[in-house]
Order: sequence, then structure tokens, then C-alpha cells
Amino acid sequence: MTKRDLVVRIARETGLIQLDVLAVLEKTLNYIMESLAKGENVEFRNFGVFQVRLRKSRIGRNPNQPTHVVTIPARKVVKFKMGRIMKARVMKPVK
Repeated sequence: MTKRDLVVRIARETGLIQLDVLAVLEKTLNYIMESLAKGENVEFRNFGVFQVRLRKSRIGRNPNQPTHVVTIPARKVVKFKMGRIMKARVMKPVK
């Protein structure tokens, strides 16, 4: 599903104008990114939690030149942990 698909579906189900739905969705995503950039967690009950984690620096090697060692610097990554209800829906066995 793309952002466009989401906007069209919400607009169809609510009767709102697609441009208004797009504006609200864009603002929501911008606020989420802004909070993550500050290092804050973003939590949606029963959906999940976005968390900023620090990945330690490590040593890497080029597979084409195994003797060449490269230091990969520490960096921030965003992790997502599913909420209880989402986990129950997504992890349901396939029939």
C-alpha cells in the first residue's frame, strides 16, 4: 500500500476531499519524523512503537578484498515493535 492508496481509501470511506486527507497524512508523518529526529519514541496503542536506537560502530570487510578492513561508524536507526493487536492480526497462521 502506498501513501496515495491510503489517501484514496480514507477519502472514499469518510467522504472527505483527497487533498484534505493528504494534508493531514503529510502533517502526521512530518510530526512522527520530527519526534524521531529528536530521539523520542512514537507510540500508537495496539499498533506499535517506533524507537530510535544507536547502532554501535563495527568492523567490516570488503568481500572482494578480505584483507581490507573498514570501520563502519555508529549511527542511529529506527526500530519498530508491533503492538499486541497488530501482532495478533499479522502473525495469524496462513490457511
